[in-house]
Amino acid sequence: MWIYDKKLEYPVKITKPDPRMAKVIISQYGGPDGELAASIRYLSQRFAMVTPQAKATLNDIGTEELAHLEMVGTMVKQLTDSASMEEIEKAGLAPYYVDHDRGIYPQSAAGAPFTAAYIQSKGDPITDLYEDMAAEQKARSTYDYLLQLADDPDVIAPLRFLREREVVHFQRFGEALRIVQDHLGNKKRFSSKPQR
Repeated sequence: MWIYDKKLEYPVKITKPDPRMAKVIISQYGGPDGELAASIRYLSQRFAMVTPQAKATLNDIGTEELAHLEMVGTMVKQLTDSASMEEIEKAGLAPYYVDHDRGIYPQSAAGAPFTAAYIQSKGDPITDLYEDMAAEQKARSTYDYLLQLADDPDVIAPLRFLREREVVHFQRFGEALRIVQDHLGNKKRFSSKPQR
């Protein structure tokens, strides 16, 4: 179903260690509004969609979120790889280091591990698409906050790219919502489900 292109969707080439930024960027890896939650949410919700276009949108965006997960993990790894123990401790990453060394582990910036409670798959296509639009806005806000904390151009560039993709995903979910609403509003369609 998928073809894996062995390169990042957007290049990540961070040359200066910054465990402080790694500590907050990890939230977009495994936090409540991060890429892992988005991917699982969309790839699960696609099964409830009632039009081929909506299914394709959720499948495409869910897959792209996996690419974003890879980018965020790469950023965290590059920000910590050559950091000294002193820098890791100063950034407050000593507890993370004790549990994971410099490995990438899905958690929020506050240290809460990833949980499936971050996602929802209600089974109602309209409800799910509204949820998806809200999820993209929350992720965009998180990238805005990360950009306010960043000062390294090598960190800022991929964060900006990821923020822009959240805006595009929000728009695509809006288009899918309109298609689903039009489909469900069509009185001539036949369905085994009771009408609402």
